[in-house]
Amino acid sequence: MEVDDFLRLAHVGIETAILVSAPVLIFGLVAGFAVSIFQAATQINDASLAFIPKIGAAVLGLILFGHFMINRIAAFTEWVFGQIPNL
Repeated sequence: MEVDDFLRLAHVGIETAILVSAPVLIFGLVAGFAVSIFQAATQINDASLAFIPKIGAAVLGLILFGHFMINRIAAFTEWVFGQIPNL
């Protein structure tokens, strides 16, 4: 394999990692932002109030986008194993 092949592998791997992690991270970010606004408006500072909704949002993201995430990881794995003969 040439250097370009390794760069392509790294590029596709990073792209896959970003696309797979983005839904969960975005759901957690939105939930955290909403809780922060609620806490600022009501002046309630409770750690569990910030933690529980983020976990729930992450689980919701996994439920909604889990199929996409598994398919993306499987496609990447198949592509990587397909590149083995090019070594």
